[in-house]
Amino acid sequence: MTSGDPMANLETVQGYDVIGDIHGCSEALERLLEKLGYQKVNGVYSHPDRIAVFVGDIVDRGPHIRQAVWLVHDMVKAGNALITMGNHEYNAIAYMTPSPEGGTHEYLREHNQRHTRIMRETLDQFSDYQDEWKYLVEWFLTIPLFLELPGFRVVHACWDEALIDEFKRRRNTNKIDLDFLVRSSDLDSFEFDVMDRLLRGTNLKLPNGMSIEGKDGYVRQFFRTKFWSESPEVYQDIVFQPDPLPPEIAVRDLTPGDRSKLLSYGEERPPLFFGHYWRMGRPECIKPNLACLDYSAVKYGKLVAYRFDGEKILSNDKFVYIDVTPEEFPKPESSGLEDLSKV
Repeated sequence: MTSGDPMANLETVQGYDVIGDIHGCSEALERLLEKLGYQKVNGVYSHPDRIAVFVGDIVDRGPHIRQAVWLVHDMVKAGNALITMGNHEYNAIAYMTPSPEGGTHEYLREHNQRHTRIMRETLDQFSDYQDEWKYLVEWFLTIPLFLELPGFRVVHACWDEALIDEFKRRRNTNKIDLDFLVRSSDLDSFEFDVMDRLLRGTNLKLPNGMSIEGKDGYVRQFFRTKFWSESPEVYQDIVFQPDPLPPEIAVRDLTPGDRSKLLSYGEERPPLFFGHYWRMGRPECIKPNLACLDYSAVKYGKLVAYRFDGEKILSNDKFVYIDVTPEEFPKPESSGLEDLSKV
C-alpha cells in the first residue's frame, strides 16, 4: 500500500494486522512485521495487500523509542498503516504543551517527578533530536482516538459507545485539536472524560474513603477496571492495574452503585481490538468479539498482532507474535521498566 492515504486504500485491502503496544521495542516490531510478511520498500515497511493498524503507546519505557516512532510514523504517512492514539502519546502532547495564561501549571501535564519519570526514556532518547521531537509531538496530535473500519473497531483502552457517539456528534471526526487538548486538562470537562475513558479505561472509587499506594509511590483513591468483565461479583473480578488491590478490598462485594458504573461490550457488536492492559501468557481472545493486543512487550513479554480478515467471530489461531528478549535492551538497568501504571 503506497498511496500515502491508508483510508483511501481500504477498498483494495485484503486484510489488517492489528498490532499491540510497542513502547520503544523497535527491534521486536521489525521482527514481527517481517513475520507478518511486511518488507521494506524505499526504507518503509509495506505489504502488497494488507495494512497494519497500531493501537497506540509507541513511546516511553523501551530501548529504541525514537526508532519505533519513526518506523510507525513513516508507515502511516506512506499509507501502509493506521494508528490510534495511546495514553502515552496523549501524555507526551500534554507534557510538551504550555498551559494557557492563568493555568494551574506551566504545562498541561505538570512536570512533576512522577510524570517526568514516566517520560524519562523518551525525553532522553530525543535529547539530541529536539526538532524531530517537536515535529512528532505535533504529529501525535493528529492521531485518531478510535477507528471504525470495515467489520471492526480499534481503540487504545476502552470503547464507550455513548461517549464516542457524543464526541462524533460534537466534532464530526475521530480526532482532537489543540483547543480540545487544552480543555481536556480540566478534570470536570467532557474533553477529560473522553481522553480518560478511551485512552485509560474505566475506574471505580475505593470504598469508604480508602486509598492505596502503588509501587511508584502514587496514592490512589480509584482503581482501574476491566470494561469487559461478565457477571462480576467482587472487586477482584474487575480490577486492572499493575498494583493489586489489598486482600480485604479485593473480596468485597460489588454494590448496585458500583455495577451501574461498569461498562460492557455486547457480543452482537463488531469485533473490537485494543491494547493497554499488560496481559501475559499466550495471546487469546477475551470474548468472541474482543481481543487485547498488549502482552507486555517492554517487560520481556510478547509483541502481538491479530490478522483480521473480516471474520465476525475472532479466533485464537489468528494471533501472531514474537517474544521480546532482554538482549534487545542495551541498558536494562535504566530501561524504564518500573510498574508505573498506564496513567
